[in-house]
Amino acid sequence: MKPDTILVVDDEPVNRRLARAVLTPLGYRLLEACDGEEALETVRKEIPDLILLDIRMPKRDGYSVCKELKQNLKTKLVPIIMTTSLHQVEDKIKGIELGVDDFLIKPLHIAELTSRVRSLLSLKHYTDELENASVVLKGIAGIVEHRDAYTGYHCERVGGYGATIALTMGLPTEDIKYIRLAGLFHDLGKISIPDSILRKPGSLSEEERQVMMTHAVIGEELVSPMKTMIKVLPFIRHHHERLDGSGYPDGWAGKKIPMAVRILSVVDIYDALATDRPYKKAFPREKCLSILREEGRRGWWDADVIERLAEILPSAHS
Repeated sequence: MKPDTILVVDDEPVNRRLARAVLTPLGYRLLEACDGEEALETVRKEIPDLILLDIRMPKRDGYSVCKELKQNLKTKLVPIIMTTSLHQVEDKIKGIELGVDDFLIKPLHIAELTSRVRSLLSLKHYTDELENASVVLKGIAGIVEHRDAYTGYHCERVGGYGATIALTMGLPTEDIKYIRLAGLFHDLGKISIPDSILRKPGSLSEEERQVMMTHAVIGEELVSPMKTMIKVLPFIRHHHERLDGSGYPDGWAGKKIPMAVRILSVVDIYDALATDRPYKKAFPREKCLSILREEGRRGWWDADVIERLAEILPSAHS
């Protein structure tokens, strides 16, 4: 099995030698950097499994390095242990706010160093397993979508429309990212819905409708073990809620439904109306918008989101 790689970043050679002397015999592979700039260059070439990062260094300090690494999606989940001779609470608070995972006070205590490294690498392995599971779930989501020949690429379109609307409304970049991701996963729970219901050419009976409604909760349950998907869960569970409280599964209403979820709901309904389904032919653009606006007047959907959708549709279709 490939050994874990640890990057030791410290401007003092004696500290790097100590880390190597302690950690190499335990089977870890070590990389070294003598300042913040060299550390970032090393990470660009090879992403380590864990970083021991000094705070006070020339050229670029540990805070700056940590901030850049934690803002990069490729390195955001790499554990960082800050090593420092500083005991001030303010320094630790600053590190925590930047995403530091742990602290060690110099001079380093061998038992404490090895214990913290083992603990954080164990957590990193668990996180990696969950991320690998997310790749599998994306494949499952694609299978779910293509079980029904009528809805091919529905999830991709929903994510694309939703992200575009969120951008025009000035939502935070993180919300835009999660809307796009939620588009891919929002119907994942339909993996549990029988084909006899999913592909039924006519209206569903009340019993069948109750079965279909379970897909929102099941989808959330499938994704919930993944730590990095936690912010996508509300989209999966609540994309069928309505502003007047008549939706499912929890009957959320009004301000309780976040704007990002409202966006996903509207674009999901629009795409269902605008495409062929087993029970109906695709409606033209203006009829879809007319239906949405009428349902908006009933209090189901956010009227502002519907109008934003109307504005972006030409560019979204081009």
